[in-house]
Amino acid sequence: MSQTRDLMILGSGAAGLTAAIYAARANLAPLVLEGIQPGGQLTITTEVENFPGFRDAIMGPALMEEMRAQAARFGTEFHPGEAERVDLGSHPFTVESEGRTFRARTLIIATGASAKLLRIPSEERFLGHGVSACATCDGFFFKGKRVMVIGGGDTAMEEAHFLTKFATHVTIVHRRDTLRASKIMQERARANPRISFIWDSEVQEIVGESGKVTGIDLLHRKTGVVTRHDIDGIFIGIGHQPNTKVFEGQLPMDPSGYLITHQGTATAIPGVFAAGDVQDRVYRQAVTAAGSGCMAALDAERYLEALKHAPHPRAANPAKAPIA
Repeated sequence: MSQTRDLMILGSGAAGLTAAIYAARANLAPLVLEGIQPGGQLTITTEVENFPGFRDAIMGPALMEEMRAQAARFGTEFHPGEAERVDLGSHPFTVESEGRTFRARTLIIATGASAKLLRIPSEERFLGHGVSACATCDGFFFKGKRVMVIGGGDTAMEEAHFLTKFATHVTIVHRRDTLRASKIMQERARANPRISFIWDSEVQEIVGESGKVTGIDLLHRKTGVVTRHDIDGIFIGIGHQPNTKVFEGQLPMDPSGYLITHQGTATAIPGVFAAGDVQDRVYRQAVTAAGSGCMAALDAERYLEALKHAPHPRAANPAKAPIA
């Protein structure tokens, strides 16, 4: 087992790396467990134009490389892999990853959330090149274009409504003939003259040329007929899944699996903090994730300072913590 560290950060997206920058500058010598997708969701994003400090667009992977280098400059240590088992029932906390066990007095959970995707090969091929799972991130790039939104819940309705600010027309494709979205979201979408619907259909194939999307093949579930539609962009709006499975039974979560925090980034267990998309089901932006990563690092620093006056800390009993 490795030495006990003051701080360990799970995840290396915008939240995790910002937490690392602040923690490292506070001489906490943080260890970052990079996770299954080092750099987070921004690594599958092309141009980022809404992150403060960059007059011109920066590519998502390049932005994360800069943030990682900045954290490393101040002494952050990085370890590849993801948390496979976490024990929050005793202090210091333990994290197991790829045969190694780490101990830490404080823990920042920044494991993010993964967009639910269609899981077809062509989707992966065009992800970031006409296929997106974030309208607020990429909608600007589809000014004057024709786009489709896949899904029938609130996420899809929100994405479609936002995209009408840029696209000439938005078509919502749903695999059933009724929507799952809340009534108010349905009414808003139906009342928008720039939104139309294709019912009882699912994506069979995404097609393109020269590295960008040009069309989509839709399978009508009742007739079995496949039709091709010319389109410039496709937005997957079937929701997000927070990466919190390893914390089940140990930390309170909402019904969708997002970690519940209070007073900033604190969880129900003293010394354990959460930042970014793992606890944010509303905004899910790089800048808001970075902001909460900063908050988590400051919260962890203050907690460690308080430990100096409490030589025998005792972690909360996770068995007694209410799990939503």
